[in-house]
Amino acid sequence: MPFIDVNDTPLYYEDYGPKDAPVMVFSHSLFFTSYMFHHQVAHFSKNYRVICYDHRGQGRSGRSFLENLDMDTLTDDAAALIEELGIKKCHFIGNSMGGFIALRLAARRPDLLSSCVVLGSSGEEEYKRAEFQPLVSQLQMHGAEGVVDTLMYIMFGDASLDDPVFEKERNYWYDYMKKLEPSIGDAAHQVIHRTSVLEELEGVKIPVLAVAGEQDHAYSIKLSENIAKKVENGRCEVLGKAGHSISLEKSVEVNKLLERHFARMKAHQW
Repeated sequence: MPFIDVNDTPLYYEDYGPKDAPVMVFSHSLFFTSYMFHHQVAHFSKNYRVICYDHRGQGRSGRSFLENLDMDTLTDDAAALIEELGIKKCHFIGNSMGGFIALRLAARRPDLLSSCVVLGSSGEEEYKRAEFQPLVSQLQMHGAEGVVDTLMYIMFGDASLDDPVFEKERNYWYDYMKKLEPSIGDAAHQVIHRTSVLEELEGVKIPVLAVAGEQDHAYSIKLSENIAKKVENGRCEVLGKAGHSISLEKSVEVNKLLERHFARMKAHQW
């Protein structure tokens, strides 16, 4: 299992595909791990170098104190990971919390990015902070077992929660989230207490694709539209019957959007 030390923290990562190919780096949601991109790994790793990693405080990466789990620190981790792996440029793709990091990299380290893709994410501060705070406090005290049904509702759309075809995927993440320890509450605290990055996006020139889920219980389509409008080369796409975990719920459609995204870049038709 490969680990890399960045900012005094061991990050778990997986590195697939040809090492001399264009690079895609995937950044996962809160309550998930890098495995949430397994469909994208399977699809793109023949022609791209695909890197997925676990954020500090989550998955198999090192644990950290609450004050070191903020979005700015996680963004520094991502930049350090890219640099330590010797990557000059990459397409950085983030789902939800991973999108918070992707947008901060686009604003602050555009030298590292060929493009930025955010799925079910936001560039703004948490507008549901008061609604989410009791859940975060419960997580910090007791872990996720008693609130796993609530987490599933937040993280998945109605269609995915009911679809028998999605049952295996749904059960995997239900079982994973149920075992999350109280430390996950610290990561959740920093997510809902993040600051806005929207104003920093003004003047960003790299292509930014924001993808929203029609059934996202956490973030509205408007938040993705706001991201696309703020940057110079932004685009917003909406996927029907998709919730917050778009890379999992609509993996085939997401893969097609990414392919079109890359094709537009090559043709300069953003």
